[in-house]
Amino acid sequence: MWRSLSGLRHKDSSKQVMQDALAGLSLASMTIPQVLGYARIAGMPAVTGLYTVLLPLMAFSVFGSSRHLVVAADSATAAIFSSSLSEIASPQTAYYTELVGMVALLSGALLLVARFFKLGFLSDFLSRTVLAGFMAGVGVQVALAMLADMLGVVVHTRNSLRQAYQLALSLPHVVPLAVCLAIATSSVLWLGERWCKQVPWSLAVVVAGITMGWLYPLQAYGVHLVGAITAGLPSLHIPRVAWDDILALLPVATSCVFVMIAQSAATARAAADSFDETVDENKDILGLSLANVCAALTGAFAVNGSPTQTAMAIKAGARSQMAQGIFSLITLCVLLFLTKPLQYLPHCILAAIVFNVGVGMIRLRVLDAIRRESPGEFWLAVMTGVTVVCLGVEQGIFAAIALSLFRHVRHSYLPHTQVLKKDPVTGLFEAEPVKTGSFSEPGIVIYRFSADIFYANSTRFADDIMLLVQPGLKSIVIDASAITDIDYSAAVVVRKLLQDLVQRNICIIFGRVSVYLKSDMDRHFISQIVGESNIFPQLHTALAEARRHVQK
Repeated sequence: MWRSLSGLRHKDSSKQVMQDALAGLSLASMTIPQVLGYARIAGMPAVTGLYTVLLPLMAFSVFGSSRHLVVAADSATAAIFSSSLSEIASPQTAYYTELVGMVALLSGALLLVARFFKLGFLSDFLSRTVLAGFMAGVGVQVALAMLADMLGVVVHTRNSLRQAYQLALSLPHVVPLAVCLAIATSSVLWLGERWCKQVPWSLAVVVAGITMGWLYPLQAYGVHLVGAITAGLPSLHIPRVAWDDILALLPVATSCVFVMIAQSAATARAAADSFDETVDENKDILGLSLANVCAALTGAFAVNGSPTQTAMAIKAGARSQMAQGIFSLITLCVLLFLTKPLQYLPHCILAAIVFNVGVGMIRLRVLDAIRRESPGEFWLAVMTGVTVVCLGVEQGIFAAIALSLFRHVRHSYLPHTQVLKKDPVTGLFEAEPVKTGSFSEPGIVIYRFSADIFYANSTRFADDIMLLVQPGLKSIVIDASAITDIDYSAAVVVRKLLQDLVQRNICIIFGRVSVYLKSDMDRHFISQIVGESNIFPQLHTALAEARRHVQK
């Protein structure tokens, strides 16, 4: 837990310990109200939000590698399983709680498998672009889910579009006092975040809400309170779920695991970069696995690396997992001694806190920066967010992965191709688009294909070459600097192309051939057609051979 303190002198270490202790206190004051709200998103009793920052947080502190990542309740994973499990059992029921615990247990098991096979690289399959869109979609979904409590009405669906429709129909029945309290809470949080970030405003509004709920009969005006919260430590037990339901929960747990790996890795990397540190993604996966197992055994729900809480910890001055350890101890004190006051907290205030968290997940500046730099990636992010809102978080995470891979495959399918031509002023070769009539030198074309050649883009390669075939052409030099692999299907197309060019008495010469490409060319008999004497590791030697051929 105190990994980051081991290299400090005693005096500096004592100072850092004090700083981390104060950061843990500050983190608890800001985060405890949030985890109570995340329990609402999860459809679980409010006390289970506190359970997520007890043993699970301690487990990651001990076994994870990141010095800064806060692993606790998270809106993204809560939204994933709550939207799916509500179709099997009603939220807040005993069996629903067992289902939620089983999702956490399955997530822990899948994460352990991922650690065994060192699958930390899976986080790379979620690009920052679609992850931004995914988080924005989750933010919209969370905000819509909280509007019902903020308005004092009830909706009977987990689908965001249907929620919006039911909210519109419920507008004549809103509770005015609940709306006023929600607006006041949101205003305080919004203004406080901009004018005085050092103050734990979430804690302040929670204390104010509890005071009002205790002193005034808010329920008489239609304002619902959190109600009794179970005091004391959680009981340890293994979730009991029917076998058929366990099979149905596997896709849900898989979706949660993808989000956990991707979001936790991205958050840990960002935090480490701020302090010029490194993280071990696979070790963090082990920490996440054990944290989720602890959550399942203590009656809580799936936990994840939280971007917002990690940012809070860093902002509060935390520099090691000791701050998270202090946070867990404070949570223990709350569970033992302070649960009774929490029952007076109005739902509309708790919902407003989570609503602001959801809105904060919609990072418009990031999306705008993506739009200005890469409009194509921006629309991929938008499509991911729309999928989350319209179809659900589970479908959104798979859409995010699919769109990330689609963009990569699209670049490989339609790679940049150029003809290198001499600039008349500098005499240096410059790249130009492929077009009919292009010559690099009299009788010679230097062609560059900027991707590996595989089954999907091999036709593009052949079409470009045939487009360059023209009267007077004697040699084509292939700049293969970007080609490291040729698959079987592509090799069939390339062999046919080369044989056709040989029949036309056009010499094909490969330059900048890597050892990897040469191995593929040998295996697919391309070297035999081209000739070993026409394959070069440098471009200038390939061009010299082409010039000799033209002069014959």
